Amino acid sequence: MRAAGEVYIVGAGPGDPELLTLKAARLIREADTIVHDRLVAPEILQLARPQAERIYVGKARSAHVVPQAEINALLIGLAAAGKRVVRLKGGDPFVFGRGAEEAEALAQAGIPFEVVPGVTAGCGAAAYAGIPLTHRDFAHACIFATGCLSAGNTDLDWAMLARPRQTVVIYMGLAALELICSRLVSHGLAPDTPAALVEKATTPSQRVITGTLASLPERVRSAAAKPPTLVIIGEVVKLRARLDWFRSLPGVVLGQVLAEAAADARGAPAVTGREAMALPEPAACDRRV
Repeated sequence: MRAAGEVYIVGAGPGDPELLTLKAARLIREADTIVHDRLVAPEILQLARPQAERIYVGKARSAHVVPQAEINALLIGLAAAGKRVVRLKGGDPFVFGRGAEEAEALAQAGIPFEVVPGVTAGCGAAAYAGIPLTHRDFAHACIFATGCLSAGNTDLDWAMLARPRQTVVIYMGLAALELICSRLVSHGLAPDTPAALVEKATTPSQRVITGTLASLPERVRSAAAKPPTLVIIGEVVKLRARLDWFRSLPGVVLGQVLAEAAADARGAPAVTGREAMALPEPAACDRRV
């Protein structure tokens, strides 16, 4: 009988495949099976050995292909069969990634596991948008929160999120953006507090929509933004005007830059980005569960 395998819960980073860690790349190359999410760059999956099995268990908002309990059972079953398994997640597995739930299930089943951190979307999106999360003049703290709220749910600690001189980063906040902005204003933040939404962060199709708590929801609607997105709120957003390094890289679409200038002139959304790159398609996998 083959000895029990092990599971590596690995962060794939926020989108740019070059942000993958060296340890993550090595484990992917050594894996028998890769169980991966929707937002893993295809270049990262291509690091796997040709004979390695790839299993897609991706999730989108309100569209979970595989329930979490089944993913847990899949990981346990693969490892029990002697497989060396990489559970590959976008961003960091322990930051709004349900990595802890999977680690708990593995621990309870007696399956050896390791957790390999990745660049979380909050850090990656901010850096590639030219928005520092902390700054001596503007923000002495940074808070990560989830915006994945059920209909009418307002159970976040709004008073804490609305404190001055901090940066608030909202994961999965697109659907509840108007609610989030209005609650922050009602709990003390000024309506003209700078805010930004980053779409498809760190990829060539990244777009950044800037505004204030009062204006951002309408600007995002006008821009027809789609997930994955991340919201950054605080005075540090103002620094993007000077620190937007990503847009200057080769591959910037001149038409988008001109469109942004025209939009600013007429008060429309400030939207920037680079050439489009499609997210990986589930069909590239060996199988789905």
